[in-house]
Amino acid sequence: MLKIARYALFAFGLVLLPISASAEDSILKRPQDIVYKSPYVGYPEVAVLYGDTSKQGLYVYRVKFAPGLKVMPHWHPEETRTIVVLSGTLYFGFGDTWDESKLTAFPAGTFFVEPQKTPHFAWAKDGVVIVQVTGIGPSGVTFIDQSKK
Repeated sequence: MLKIARYALFAFGLVLLPISASAEDSILKRPQDIVYKSPYVGYPEVAVLYGDTSKQGLYVYRVKFAPGLKVMPHWHPEETRTIVVLSGTLYFGFGDTWDESKLTAFPAGTFFVEPQKTPHFAWAKDGVVIVQVTGIGPSGVTFIDQSKK
């Protein structure tokens, strides 16, 4: 009986611990609140959901690829960068030159990690594609000159 009372007091004590986060610290983005903008000509639209991709720290953003949009070979500086395909099918390949034979279809629900500074390319071959990217910034994009390839 004494053991049960100790567990009950322990559990009750956890409930009374102060909580440092508040409702003001919460971030909510409903689909209608997400605004996409294109950062570069010929690049997909981006909507930052959390953080600041130009600063040190955690960020989350979404990328919307228009139907048929090809993103030529490029790389990102982040050590940690994960991607989830939310809708559509993203065709994704590794390499510093565009090569359709290296593309793999990543359907909605696919999770993958882009290794740091690894050249890659993508195509929204079949229609609109939306992916969610999470990483530790600062983020960036370095395009690989295709004219010399």
